[in-house]
Amino acid sequence: MNSFDFAINQKQLNLIFLGKSYREKHIDTITKVNYILTNCLAAYMGAAVNYSVVSTWGYLNTTTGRWDGMIGELSQLRADLGASPLFFTSDRIAVIEYVAMTSATRSKFIFRSPKLSFTENVFLLPFDDLVWMCIGGVVLLSSGLLVITGLAEWRVPLTVDDPADATILRPSFRDTLLVIYGATCQQGASILPRSFAARTITLIAFLVLMFLYGCYSANIVALLQSPSTKIRTLEDLLASRLKFGVHDTVFNRYYFTHASEPTRQAIYERKIRQPDGSQSFIALEQGVDKIRNGLYAFHVEQGVGYKVISETYQEDEKCGLQEVQYLQVIDPYYAIQKNSSFKEHVKIGLFRLNEHGIQFRENANLYTKKPKCTGGGGKFVPVSLVDTEPAILVIVWGAGLSATVFTAELLWWKVYRWFQDWKGSRVIRMVH
Repeated sequence: MNSFDFAINQKQLNLIFLGKSYREKHIDTITKVNYILTNCLAAYMGAAVNYSVVSTWGYLNTTTGRWDGMIGELSQLRADLGASPLFFTSDRIAVIEYVAMTSATRSKFIFRSPKLSFTENVFLLPFDDLVWMCIGGVVLLSSGLLVITGLAEWRVPLTVDDPADATILRPSFRDTLLVIYGATCQQGASILPRSFAARTITLIAFLVLMFLYGCYSANIVALLQSPSTKIRTLEDLLASRLKFGVHDTVFNRYYFTHASEPTRQAIYERKIRQPDGSQSFIALEQGVDKIRNGLYAFHVEQGVGYKVISETYQEDEKCGLQEVQYLQVIDPYYAIQKNSSFKEHVKIGLFRLNEHGIQFRENANLYTKKPKCTGGGGKFVPVSLVDTEPAILVIVWGAGLSATVFTAELLWWKVYRWFQDWKGSRVIRMVH
């Protein structure tokens, strides 16, 4: 073979010629890997290389019906091979041939796991449903037993206690329930029963609830520092309170704006496209920095994003990184002209590069893996208003309920007084 014509990205060609292929790893990594593999392929086949520089992989212009970029070079027979692999699409299969997968790269939403309180009510998590039911049973049973013993003890006259003493518990279910509720919250009680049996019940109830309170408090402290692992799918991501951003690349813009699957389309419409018409396609460094601050999901090529994360994050900030797949595509494939006479030669050459480990070596050199978490638990996370939201809601709803009950009692009392006055005046008129 004499020579091959290749299509490749202009920016990548400039960087490689400047000797930066292993230094600027995060800039169009997939093209860098395949540039090196293409040169190895040409050397294996004993062919010279002529590169045709293009600015994009290639997309169909619906107005002219022509392909631009690298696919345009291949379909118009100006290039023999595409030196930058691309994704499978139904319209591309008709104009080019895919021969081998050379780079197992994936683009995903990367985000730091939010605090558990952002996805769950941490005040209910310390105990499972059965334990909560048992606690309710202990409260009701203790209150019932106290009422029964209270009724019995008030039937026996005791001269040592003053029946008018306000510190003595009366046989009322309302009062006993309030005493046990105070024990549950470790608030103590201002009134106590008179008999030994009733006081024994109270003592046991306080002891049991004290252990439960200790377990609950310890679990709450741990849960407030725990990350959430509930966001695992696109549906979970869409329903979360995270903000979204996308690495500003040609293929990201194409796949996000052309999404037709309901969940993916909803992500673009509700999370990516802003109400003012702008779109959250941003630079790599900006997106990675927003991931660091939390509550932000950034769609980026994994190796590219993790390269910047590994270099800029503190060790504890590398913990809790999660991923969610968005693109419904398989790994990009190396492409050549449709019905090319070089197809079998190129396919065998690429398979040989894979068998001899050259493909693995170049991918390992240029793609950065997910950083390991070595600083977990080294940083205390302060409690925020979001963590205490359920408690605040209890206070707000409790205050509202109290105000409503107070207003209802006040109205009832006024209506009752008015009715009594009206009834009394009617009786006086009847007498006269």
